[in-house]
Amino acid sequence: QVQLVESGGGLVQAGGSLRLSCAVSGSIFSINAMGWYRQAPGKQRELVAIITNVYSTNYADSVKGRFIISRDSAKNTAYLQMNSLKPEDTAVYYCNVGRWGGGYYPYDYWGQGTQVTVSS
Repeated sequence: QVQLVESGGGLVQAGGSLRLSCAVSGSIFSINAMGWYRQAPGKQRELVAIITNVYSTNYADSVKGRFIISRDSAKNTAYLQMNSLKPEDTAVYYCNVGRWGGGYYPYDYWGQGTQVTVSS
């Protein structure tokens, strides 16, 4: 069993920044990647960024150059630094764990999500 706890969301003006955190606990031995997803109202959940256990990263085109994913393996924590935020970044952001093998394969473990709202 794996537990994920996100934090760091909030309300910010367009152009501002937020940093999300995701603390992971439990049976994490088969996990070699972590990802951040987001889901806006009326839209499907989309993958925003992933980071592997060797610190390789991948980003959705919509956030490339603005968001930075990182991790602290000693603390089993992943972060998402979000800069130059836009109103279209408004969503509930979810942390996820999974495997990387030529693509990201998410496990069915999710946190409770953290709301990010960007005002124009």
